[in-house]
Amino acid sequence: MSDQFLYTTPLDPRAKPLIDDLIHEYDSRYGDFFDREGAVVELNRYPPEAFAPPHGNFLLLVRNGATIAGGAFKRYDEQTAELKRVWTRRDLRRQGLAARVLVELERRAQRQGYARLYLTTGCRQPEAKGLYLTNGYTALFDVDGDLEAIRHLPFEKLLLSPQCEQVDSASASASLS
Repeated sequence: MSDQFLYTTPLDPRAKPLIDDLIHEYDSRYGDFFDREGAVVELNRYPPEAFAPPHGNFLLLVRNGATIAGGAFKRYDEQTAELKRVWTRRDLRRQGLAARVLVELERRAQRQGYARLYLTTGCRQPEAKGLYLTNGYTALFDVDGDLEAIRHLPFEKLLLSPQCEQVDSASASASLS
């Protein structure tokens, strides 16, 4: 079994399982809680270019040709990247794949010059909340508060000093050890 990180775009056919499953996941958890249109509106809120170098990146974790996890980041401000679309295939959850994706996205964001990561997750995703808290993210909300009332749960993580490098869309893949 060989896992490989692949930097690509949301338009890559290999990203389709990630996007389709996110739509299903968000719709099943939230319905029209945020918007009558559902998850498709959320997932199309940002153009694919937002997740492309030099300001963003889109990552897939591929095992034996199948997309098993992924995530992305885009520019939030000059010093901050915003994590989006962190996902693990449903039948492979609770195996640390999302944490591996987070670490890889953190490294890439740092190499692209970011000093801070920011993200929001939904109030009905307790496993995401746990993932971020376990991996050193600071909750920017009252973790004991009414999460349904808070709705969007913001987190941040400060990165070590940025190790800026030029990253272009040709930066293909990084193998896992």
